[in-house]
Amino acid sequence: MSSRHTQLGFDFIDAVPAASESSSPMATRPTTLVAAPALAPAASPSFTQSVTATVSQLFTQLFSPVLTPAFVPVPPRPVADGTRPARGRTAVRARTAVLFSRLEDLGLRGVDALVLMRTRTVMVSLIGRTLRIHEGYAEAPESVLRAIIAFATARNKTERATTREAILAFDVERGPSLRRQEPGRPGDVAMIAQLLEAHRNLSEKWFDSALSVIPLRLSGRMATRLGHYDPGSRHTPPEIVMSRTHITRHGWREAMHTLLHEMVHQWQHETGQPVDHGTAFRQKARDVGITPAARRDVTPLEKKRTATG
Repeated sequence: MSSRHTQLGFDFIDAVPAASESSSPMATRPTTLVAAPALAPAASPSFTQSVTATVSQLFTQLFSPVLTPAFVPVPPRPVADGTRPARGRTAVRARTAVLFSRLEDLGLRGVDALVLMRTRTVMVSLIGRTLRIHEGYAEAPESVLRAIIAFATARNKTERATTREAILAFDVERGPSLRRQEPGRPGDVAMIAQLLEAHRNLSEKWFDSALSVIPLRLSGRMATRLGHYDPGSRHTPPEIVMSRTHITRHGWREAMHTLLHEMVHQWQHETGQPVDHGTAFRQKARDVGITPAARRDVTPLEKKRTATG
């Protein structure tokens, strides 16, 4: 085939191809797809056979289920999903500017900068004169924005507490929680079984068996905390995490005190209350007989044995 031709169609070059060239493939990098007028066939049988073979080969390329590079279709551009905000740097800056302007129009004062963030637990925070807001509030209604302004301009914790319900009532999609997996240790299975049994007994005694059965996990990474209640999210279920070191160092009695503390948080969550150490927590803690505070002093078993010996 002549190198002058870049079209793929019924243009069978100017000269009659030789018999040895009748089976050569056609051009594989066309720039256009045209149907040029066919040349008048020669009378010789070899020319007729050559034309037939070339046409057959062309149709094979055109209609074969295997796409050659010349016929690979260009994939369409993805359509932007209107249900999710754009994540590019320019888009985030634009949304931040718009939200900052809305807040200032509604009366926000004393804030020099606004930062949109994407976290699981912190929805709104004020650090110095910088207001940090979860990006899910960028399109929040005016009532929620006014609550955020009241939070940012509040003079004490009591005033901030009044804005909490309105802010958290707005449904914000949180990212999946990536819980760190820890390798198990000898004795973990038996200890977790005992904790689950204790959870069931304590739920029956103090909560009328109303608490759900949730996973309990042991952690060796807790340096200062004795336990932790994770309310979970759309992607992960709630769970109670207990410090393995706490149980082995301070004993089972102290571990039951910690477990009951976390179960009070579970009770808060399952009854629709804020999970905190506020008034409701302190009252329920007194009811179940544990320390009504976020922290408590614990004594290692070695010191207890020395004191009693």
